[in-house]
Amino acid sequence: MATALLQEISKDEEERARFRSRRMAETDRVSDLLTAEARGEMRGEARGEARGKLMGEAVGEARGISKVALNMKKSGMSVGNIAQFTGLSVKEIERI
Repeated sequence: MATALLQEISKDEEERARFRSRRMAETDRVSDLLTAEARGEMRGEARGEARGKLMGEAVGEARGISKVALNMKKSGMSVGNIAQFTGLSVKEIERI
């Protein structure tokens, strides 16, 4: 009877150990997924910030060139000279 009781207790302990093991494996898997997701979000944010910075710089540069071209045009400079100095096309200068 004692042996049977010991075997029954051991089975419960083995079952608890298996359960703990499965639970730990699932917790590790979820943790790994969350870590990977966080890394992905950080990379995405960094890429987005870099892209936004480049776009902002390009827009700012284009606005600055347009402003200079407009001032050159107002001062009476020829469209050809403005195009040469700014890199804008004649059509772009005429639209300004």
